[in-house]
Amino acid sequence: MDIPIKYDPKSVEKRIYHHWMKGHYFFSLPGNKDPYTILMPPPNITGILHIGHILNNTIQDVLIRYARMKGYNPCWIPGMDHASIATEAKVVHQLKEKGLSKILIGRDKFLSHVSEWSDKHKNIILNQLKKLGCSCDWNRIQFTMDNKLSKSVTKVFIDLYDKGYIYRGYRVVNWDPEAKTTISDEEVFYREQKGKLFYIKYPIEGEKYFVTIATTRPETMFGDTAICFHPDDNRYFHLKGKYARIPIINRLIPIIQDSYVDPYFGSGCLKITPAHDINDKAIADTYHLDIIDIFNENATINEKGLHYQGMDRFEVRKNIIKELSSLGLLAKVDNFNHKIGLSERTKTVVEQKLSLQWFLKMKKMSVPAIEAVKNGDIQFYPSRFKKIYFQWMDKIRDWNISRQLWWGHRIPVYYYGNSKNDFVVAENLEQALIKAKMKSHNPHLNYDKIKQEPDVLDTWFSSWILPMSVFDGILHPHNQEISYYYPTEDLVTGSDILFFWVARMIMAGFFFRKKKPFNKVYFTGIVRDDKNQKISKSLNNSPNPVDLIEKYGADAVRMGIMLRASAGKDFHFEENICLQGRNFSNKIWNAFRLIQSWDIEEKNQDFPEASKKAIIWFENRFYHVLEIFEKYFHQYKFDESLMILYKLIWNDFCSWFLEIIKPVSGKCISKPVYSNTIKWFENVLKLLHPYMPFLSEEIWNLLKKRTREEALIISSWPKKKSYNQNVLVSFDRAVQIISQIRSIRNKINIPYKKSLVLFYLKEGVEKEYHSIILKLANLSQIIHVLKKPKKEQFFSFFLGTDKYFLSLDIKSSYKNYKKMDIIHIEKKIQYFYNLLSMIRNNLSNNKYVRSVPKEILLKEKKKESDTLKRIAYLEEFLTKKNTD
Repeated sequence: MDIPIKYDPKSVEKRIYHHWMKGHYFFSLPGNKDPYTILMPPPNITGILHIGHILNNTIQDVLIRYARMKGYNPCWIPGMDHASIATEAKVVHQLKEKGLSKILIGRDKFLSHVSEWSDKHKNIILNQLKKLGCSCDWNRIQFTMDNKLSKSVTKVFIDLYDKGYIYRGYRVVNWDPEAKTTISDEEVFYREQKGKLFYIKYPIEGEKYFVTIATTRPETMFGDTAICFHPDDNRYFHLKGKYARIPIINRLIPIIQDSYVDPYFGSGCLKITPAHDINDKAIADTYHLDIIDIFNENATINEKGLHYQGMDRFEVRKNIIKELSSLGLLAKVDNFNHKIGLSERTKTVVEQKLSLQWFLKMKKMSVPAIEAVKNGDIQFYPSRFKKIYFQWMDKIRDWNISRQLWWGHRIPVYYYGNSKNDFVVAENLEQALIKAKMKSHNPHLNYDKIKQEPDVLDTWFSSWILPMSVFDGILHPHNQEISYYYPTEDLVTGSDILFFWVARMIMAGFFFRKKKPFNKVYFTGIVRDDKNQKISKSLNNSPNPVDLIEKYGADAVRMGIMLRASAGKDFHFEENICLQGRNFSNKIWNAFRLIQSWDIEEKNQDFPEASKKAIIWFENRFYHVLEIFEKYFHQYKFDESLMILYKLIWNDFCSWFLEIIKPVSGKCISKPVYSNTIKWFENVLKLLHPYMPFLSEEIWNLLKKRTREEALIISSWPKKKSYNQNVLVSFDRAVQIISQIRSIRNKINIPYKKSLVLFYLKEGVEKEYHSIILKLANLSQIIHVLKKPKKEQFFSFFLGTDKYFLSLDIKSSYKNYKKMDIIHIEKKIQYFYNLLSMIRNNLSNNKYVRSVPKEILLKEKKKESDTLKRIAYLEEFLTKKNTD
């Protein structure tokens, strides 16, 4: 077999992925096996994937490949999200560069441009996921604007409206002036900013004095409808029942009292602007104040701003301060640090704006969703995210589900008259006309008089029902697929969408199916760049994953990122982690090449003693590692499970096992030793496969010819077996002896070819591994003696309190070694004194002694006793050394 010297991921990965696709290994249908279902958090169709997506999808692929090998019927559903705001913003920008606008070309042509964009980027994303090795069922690709999912969204809206959960109302909402749409609270992020606090004088009607108001936003004064102070603030008691005049526009507004006002902030008086502050709106509702909206959709001032009409809000701020100053109505200006809200998508400063929107009542829905997490029916990894979940859910508000966009699921509401209640909710125009005729009692109503709501639904309104809609569980709630695959098993997602998506899916699951949507939620950490910024498309700070895969290989990228990924913990991405993955790939490939290079002596059925011991040891070591691996894996500690596997392959298999069993140069390997080597290599490849699928499958197929049914991807996962801990302890001691001998050779330049003799005083547990020590340390003999050999001819070393002597009759080398040996012993004595000090500090601490369990206290006392013995032994030995 002509095996390449270097592993070439480019040539392997495309071929192996084609092999998997051709074999239909990713395909899933309801069957007799237990299902294992994962729903991919659908990436937005706004460009290429970033490193955060690579992490998320690698974890999902690791889980799905593991489940496949464990005998489940795995179903991983890929998909993409239409991402209303982000996608529309991208296409609007694209049109702007061509001198076009969405208003100019109209809704239909604009949506045609968006569809073209989405088709292009859907294919880009799918190809990236395949390059990464994702073993999704590609027959089940879901796009949130697909017909089935769209119909599901419409049905859910109608059902919720009919049950009284959806309503239309005027509310102060978050308004994105660039996207010209409302956004949810969760789509607003806050940033500390240096600003100004302006103290403005409002003249008191009929008086010669003023009341001073402190505000960061003087431009909103055109929307003021009251001035408010705290009822207990005696400074302003004389203003009760009076009116103030708004500067510049000279409109009179009442002066009221409410305990909401903080008397210690600013001047202690608050201007009430109900159309642009949610708390001011609550005060306005209580005191029946006027509500005046002063902003246009793009955050310019409307006609209520007099001569400032049409001017940008921040320009107005600058100019209005100049005007107030010239009128003598600006008392002072203070520097003031405060937080401003920005749109997550457009990074524009968000306005609070009174708007007529559609809302979904959430409080009642949240009750079973809270209980499911509280009682452990749904588990979070790490569990600390439960606290954040409960905090959000306890203060949940009605969900503003409408967006002033064209791209998305259009709200299924149809208007037919002039009254605010002249509308119907229906699946389509035909149904709407029937309902409208009935509601209006007008049998002559026709299609020309009916207009559909122009707004679309919040993107998350389609995403929150995905665990059901992807299996057609909304339109056909009793079909075979939803009954078999739902609830899904694991959800892998970022903690930043805990409320956006996770919480809402839980609420939807219980509301529509009376069942949780998934069993467990694994929260990835946020991947950050070298400036500690979150890696995201909007910041354009992610390396291109395709470039990384081209450079290092998909397995190397997967492994590098998984070694750094710990549940819920952020980490900084550096390209050198991919280099570590590539080095590991090369190590495994070289091990494979070494094994394939051996000539097999078919008739030789011998088991050399060293090889026999190595096989017994590695079998025990494998099952020990398998036990720990599975423990970590089921605790979602994927980084730790991979690290123990990394050490098993690099250290145990490559550095020790293969070195022990490899034949002497020019010799053949016996058939049984070779067969056992292949057996354990195959078992190692099975453990490796979920993490590094391409390399493991390639080597698997090169080791021997396989049928379709024998592919690694569908091979059975190794079953746990008992192991002998004593074998592992004994072998570990033998390894320490070999390492000590190698260290001595290196320190004093003894050639490896020079054979040595090892003497030992005390019978050790490592005796059964003498054949291995002889081979790997290149010893001619290992001899048990009753007393210390003649000192001039030996180098000594310790394992614990046991002493070994290595023969060598070069006196100059011996003197050098003796000097280093004394320094080594002195360091060891100092180490044990430091350890003794820490132990005694604990034992002299009454609080510690009272609080720890009795068995731990006894262990500490025994540790103290053992440490004292070691110190005494080493000091006595050092004294003898110095006198020799």
